[in-house]
Amino acid sequence: TLVCCTGGELGSILNPAMDRPEVVENLPEVRAKELERSAQIIGYQRVEMLGYKDSGMPDMPENADPANFANAPLDDAVLRLVRIIRRDRPQVLLTYDEEQGHYPHPDHLRTHEITVHAFDRAGDPDWFPEAGDPWQPSKMYYTTWARARIEATHQKMLELGIESPFPKDWFDRPNQDHRITTKIDVGAFLHIRDEALLAHATQVDPNEKFWFGLTPQIAAATYPWDDYILARSTIDTDLPEDDLFAGLR
Repeated sequence: TLVCCTGGELGSILNPAMDRPEVVENLPEVRAKELERSAQIIGYQRVEMLGYKDSGMPDMPENADPANFANAPLDDAVLRLVRIIRRDRPQVLLTYDEEQGHYPHPDHLRTHEITVHAFDRAGDPDWFPEAGDPWQPSKMYYTTWARARIEATHQKMLELGIESPFPKDWFDRPNQDHRITTKIDVGAFLHIRDEALLAHATQVDPNEKFWFGLTPQIAAATYPWDDYILARSTIDTDLPEDDLFAGLR
């Protein structure tokens, strides 16, 4: 199950080919179709919308809207997520890391916040009895981009004579690699990642070197892993892990 907290209505159109009046005028509907297509490519069985408005960035006037996700009452948002968790009974939750200093989008920060609360409350019968029978997920992970991944991609591009999308300030950011607990080898599936990204046609420029500077085959040979931080676990596992379901299989 993929849970999306907002419809992304306030996002910029980053693909020049999609910056057309009929797209701009119908952006919420266009983005909903993009999300549906991307989820199909990845193989999600269900996409759930929490139903909140996009909060935009802090300097946008829409950010003050009380109906947006970042301004929604915390318990209301947690309840909506707990209801989904209790219905679908996941063993593992994935969410954003709290360390979003390089891109502190209010909705990303709030997504992290409600997921942490929902992990604790979904299994507690004293919270939200109207949301269904309690269910305690076993593990919760934060997604992260490893410095090692950025460095390997940067060096490979320079080696191949490709202009790197990573300026110097990317390497001045704090290195969080010591927090990584779990590395998943996804090299054989990077072509699916690219297809799923391209399905978000208003948000992803197919000429963007940040995502598509290397072919999936070269990217897999350069850095084939997705990296995660095990943030909570009700079970004992040996670290580092190579499986999000380590200890559950």
